[in-house]
Amino acid sequence: MAIVPFLHAGVVTENHWLTEQQFVDAVAVAMITPGPVVITVGFIGYLIAGFPGASVAALATFLPCYLFTVIPAPYFKKIAKNKSIKAFVDGITAAVVGALVGAVIVIATRSIIDIPTALIALASLLSLIYIKKIQEPYVIAVAALLGLLLKLLL
Repeated sequence: MAIVPFLHAGVVTENHWLTEQQFVDAVAVAMITPGPVVITVGFIGYLIAGFPGASVAALATFLPCYLFTVIPAPYFKKIAKNKSIKAFVDGITAAVVGALVGAVIVIATRSIIDIPTALIALASLLSLIYIKKIQEPYVIAVAALLGLLLKLLL
């Protein structure tokens, strides 16, 4: 999910390939699937250039990650105890947390557009914070039902 702000900047802001709503829809569709980043870029590629666009986008996103993890995997155990490597991994972990916050901000500013969606977002956040055993699919299902109910009433 750390890639979402960069995707948004390139696809919506700089190149204007997608509208804000199309981008939010692409991210939302991908969130309900395993491997959301590959699905997001694949879906965006499909919206822009059909099946060839989806193939190129997914391959360009997935292949480097695959190559940088699978090929050097046998060597990870050897270097994992190195203090410099541990410090590097700690720094990367902090950067990923920051990037995830950026993803949340990008998605939230485009999804929370009125009082009902703000209330659903706040209720979801409070549920996840204060109800420790609640699983995310239940929160998503309840939020979806509330959204549908509000759409029918308003």
